[in-house]
Amino acid sequence: MANRRPSGDGLVRKRKDGRWEGRIMVGRDQEGKPIYRSVVDKSQKEMLEKLHGLIEAYREVELTDRKNYTLGEWLDKWLNEIMAMHLRPSTMNSYRNIINNRIKPYLGDVPLHKVTRPDVQRMYVKIKKSGRIEEHAIHGDELSDSAVRSTHMLLHQAMDYAVRERLILENPTNGTKIPKVNYAPMKVLDDAQLDAFMEVIKQDPIWYDFFYTELTTGLRRGEMCGLMWQDFNPKNGTLQVKRQIVRISGEGISVNEPKTKTGTRLIYLPPSTVELLKERKKHSYSRWIFPNPYSPEAPMGPEMPYNRLKTLLRYAGVPPVRFHDLRHTFATHALANGVDPKTLSSILGHTNASFTLDTYTHVTMDMQKKASGVVENFLMDIM
Repeated sequence: MANRRPSGDGLVRKRKDGRWEGRIMVGRDQEGKPIYRSVVDKSQKEMLEKLHGLIEAYREVELTDRKNYTLGEWLDKWLNEIMAMHLRPSTMNSYRNIINNRIKPYLGDVPLHKVTRPDVQRMYVKIKKSGRIEEHAIHGDELSDSAVRSTHMLLHQAMDYAVRERLILENPTNGTKIPKVNYAPMKVLDDAQLDAFMEVIKQDPIWYDFFYTELTTGLRRGEMCGLMWQDFNPKNGTLQVKRQIVRISGEGISVNEPKTKTGTRLIYLPPSTVELLKERKKHSYSRWIFPNPYSPEAPMGPEMPYNRLKTLLRYAGVPPVRFHDLRHTFATHALANGVDPKTLSSILGHTNASFTLDTYTHVTMDMQKKASGVVENFLMDIM
């Protein structure tokens, strides 16, 4: 059957397999060659409806299609040429692992312009159930909800950029279903557990100063490892937080700036912590406040305090907690003992006080109950 032209800029033909195909030109590549998009259906009527929808979708849109990228090729280009100047090495490494071990095994060879929302949705379901893939081997039973969300956020960002570059018409991650935010529950050491932990660390001459400082400042693990003596002002009793240590897979330790502007901060230390650090400095031969115990000229790797914490908690008979829960313990006890949220927010390096309040709602609710009693007593005194 001869080619037919529908009302619009499209070409229609009946293929040898008996199905109807409609095709439109949507742009030209760098060499001036046409870029086509097509639809196929068994029914001519259904195909024409699809074709008119395609014409409307691409109206006033002209793709550039500089190269017939696969999704994997586009993600590599996006990461290495576009995002590299904006991301820290540790984040680059994390993004590369997500691309190579979660996305590429399922959709890496699919042409960029042919990736659909159902394709992406099926990939999310598969990586959730099967875990990551490295060299065609599956690792782990399934990915956490947060890992699936991080995969979605990366892919969404990369595909948004492809839309802005006019490589694709729309972002196929739009409208997909992803797991809700499901953070691990916060664990806080109560007074009895904290006392037991303190008794145990007193017996550890290598780690006592480290964990005492952590419990009186609430610093992040990488920030603790990144402290240098030049950051400590014994006269003013202050500590400048301006770097963090991270370990990059396959590359070793990296010294980075804090993630946010508020991460770089000056904090005032409790007098006991000032005296502890003063005494420690007298016997230090390293520029790092808490250096690698086996190589004092180098900073401590962030995995070392994590591993030691597990051992010390076991000795203390305290249920296991994450290192970050020591930060939560500091913040919870600080709020409960009268430190106002705004001040605590600046100590912790949070972006704003509202984030601190949202994070420690369990404490602020108790504070509100106490406040209601204070108000009642105040009114009773007036009456």
